[in-house]
Amino acid sequence: MFSLRFDMRAPSWGAPPAELYAAVPEMCAWAEEHGGLAAVLCEHHGSEDGYLPSPMILAPVIAARTQRLSMNLILILPFYDPVRLAEDMAVLDIISGGRVIYTLALGYRPEEFEHFGLAIKRRGRIADENLGLLRRLLTGETVEEDGRRVHVTPAPLSAGGPAMMWGGGALAAARRAGKYGLGMLGNANAPGIREAYEEACREHGHQPGPTMFPDRDTPSVVFVADDVDQAWKEIGEHLLHDVRMYAAWNPGDETTAGFSHVQTVDELRANPGSHIIMSVPEAISWVQSGKMLNLSPLCGGLPPDIAWPYLKRVGEVVLPQALG
Repeated sequence: MFSLRFDMRAPSWGAPPAELYAAVPEMCAWAEEHGGLAAVLCEHHGSEDGYLPSPMILAPVIAARTQRLSMNLILILPFYDPVRLAEDMAVLDIISGGRVIYTLALGYRPEEFEHFGLAIKRRGRIADENLGLLRRLLTGETVEEDGRRVHVTPAPLSAGGPAMMWGGGALAAARRAGKYGLGMLGNANAPGIREAYEEACREHGHQPGPTMFPDRDTPSVVFVADDVDQAWKEIGEHLLHDVRMYAAWNPGDETTAGFSHVQTVDELRANPGSHIIMSVPEAISWVQSGKMLNLSPLCGGLPPDIAWPYLKRVGEVVLPQALG
């Protein structure tokens, strides 16, 4: 069992963006036939390495090449017009056959709010306004406010609109998820976060939904290699780039999963946590224990011709042996 995460980082010394983007639908189509469960598309803006700014554009390309693969789009809600987003989500829900789940988030990089001309101190209020209107529109409601009448057509294929969760690592994020009756996809397992979520659900009359609160050392980027030593030599710099970029965006953060504060490939390897390279036997045991392999095949701008063997090893070697 594995997922694929694509954030499309393309540092100048890695593969060019055109090669990386061309590989995504091919990898997703292959993964669907070899045990892949979902593709995760992340969002950031103005990053020097070209981090994916438009999951809503990449997702339909994946949908067109697949039939069953789920997609989880992580969107920074304050950056969207909720009416246009509702329309795009409705159309994508139809195109994909209802296979897209959305994890909405608040955003945290000041540079990105400047990018969109928004005050970061207003992000919570903007998110609440957008989320409230978005959910009403996706259920088919005609909304009249501020002297305008809004009704989204066509209606989504999924009854009540596509599934949505809220993402974040703070107690405030958990309370927002509970307030709106959304599931919670945490990027950390902060003390009290589950309790805050469940309490907010009860307070607002909702049953708690699905949750995920990963510990700091939960692997978010996994590769499987025949020769682990050689793999670190071949792809280690790409993994390190990914880690260091996230760390630069989160100075002093020792709670959030997905990165660590390391400076060299050797240090990253010596402190296994967010980014790991497993041997085939280790990966087989991992799957047999019921754990998901969170793959990021193009991590840090890894050239597709190098990435493909690592991906295929999971679907053609690990899963057949692990699942018998």
